Amino acid sequence: MSNTGLTGAPGHSPTTPFRATLGRSVALFSAFRKEQTDPDHFYGTLARDTVAQLRSYTPLNGAVVVDIGGGPGYFSDELRAAGAHCVCVDADAGEMRLRDGQIPHTAVLGSALDMPMRTGSVDICFSSNVLEHVPEPERMAEEMVRVTRPGGLVYLSYTLWLSPWGGHETSPWHYLGGRYAAERFTRKNGRRPKNDFGSTMFAASAAQMLTWTRGRTDIDVVDILPRYLPTWMKPIVHIPGLREIVTWNLLLVLRKR
Repeated sequence: MSNTGLTGAPGHSPTTPFRATLGRSVALFSAFRKEQTDPDHFYGTLARDTVAQLRSYTPLNGAVVVDIGGGPGYFSDELRAAGAHCVCVDADAGEMRLRDGQIPHTAVLGSALDMPMRTGSVDICFSSNVLEHVPEPERMAEEMVRVTRPGGLVYLSYTLWLSPWGGHETSPWHYLGGRYAAERFTRKNGRRPKNDFGSTMFAASAAQMLTWTRGRTDIDVVDILPRYLPTWMKPIVHIPGLREIVTWNLLLVLRKR
């Protein structure tokens, strides 16, 4: 595994250390409890944490980054604050307008399954919690690799279906089946869930994407870890079955050959 940053681009700062401590995990899950009532606090906290984590793998100053499925732009804003040139690609114009009613001028309407970007055009392809919302996760991952330049980095993070929050707002009833959970939510709330199983949310697993990763010849694995958990829990991703529940959110960090 490699932990080197991008090279050959002037103005890039070195990578910076990142500590995934228990205290950090507690703070993230505390912020998560306010996702519905105070989204700015939750997503702002998560974005700052994520950019700090990303900088431990590659420099951001001067890097060209695409934020896949970034919606209202919390991650894009933090990436720019770190010196990156960032564009957000999202298939939902409504999500892009959530913060101020306007689509950011640096955003592009497009699908994660067929990105409107040239092959090898970005230094870093970034995606946070989008893979579980597409019907073809391998195709999305392939697109992320495609648009990344050789030597560039892919940061791909997603929520596992069998984790406690796998059903999103329909949790924990997703353990009885995604369609059952969606129907129960509909009966209780008088509307379909935003994350509707089989339509806008799918049963993403760790096993599926780890198998995909092993089958690729155009990438090197930099890191695989439970994104929100302490460093000492990293070995859990290598235990079939248990990892699907305990990992919660799987992070794949890949470098394109």
